[in-house]
Amino acid sequence: MTRKQRNFYIFPTKNNKFKHQSLSIEREAEITVKLKNNTLILDDTDLKILEALQEDARQTYMAIGKHLGIAHSTVYDRIKRMEQNGIIKKYTALIDAEKAGTKSITAIMTIYTDPKESERVAEKLCNAPGILEVYTSLSEELLIMAKVVAENQESLHAFIANHVAPLLGVLRIRTSIITKKFKETQFSIVNDSEKVTFIKGTGNKVGENR
Repeated sequence: MTRKQRNFYIFPTKNNKFKHQSLSIEREAEITVKLKNNTLILDDTDLKILEALQEDARQTYMAIGKHLGIAHSTVYDRIKRMEQNGIIKKYTALIDAEKAGTKSITAIMTIYTDPKESERVAEKLCNAPGILEVYTSLSEELLIMAKVVAENQESLHAFIANHVAPLLGVLRIRTSIITKKFKETQFSIVNDSEKVTFIKGTGNKVGENR
């Protein structure tokens, strides 16, 4: 029996260091497709792995592989590749703050800014304590929307007065306190059927427009 040819490739790691990896002919073809133009292309198997991780990120590679009918080494390699390419950002735990006994209020701030200063204001807010999310939106005016959590209304008012209002370029602030939560979930790539079909049907890069 003749041995299968094995080639060696060099892959960048998170620390910009490089490692050698020996690949079989079959794996070589897979990597060539997935790393086309140095951009990771997601296929149906990648999406199924992401779906499994979003359902339970504590699953072992073997459990995911058994569920999908693929080798656990394939699951490991694909997850590591998606981590290195920034598709999987991190693993975390979702906590029910009320059940955990944490007393707090959540508010959505709509911040009207001077267009020349909007980017700088948004960047400043990203580093402010208590800010959970920051977005920019363009309607009639360029707006910044931020989700903030505080201990109570008094501390929320103090936060806005001390950390938001004084920022250069802030014109006015509208704050809406959330009184009741009806739904809170995270985006699941598999739930977006149009995008999944698009990725599988065209093989375009993730996030690329039609």
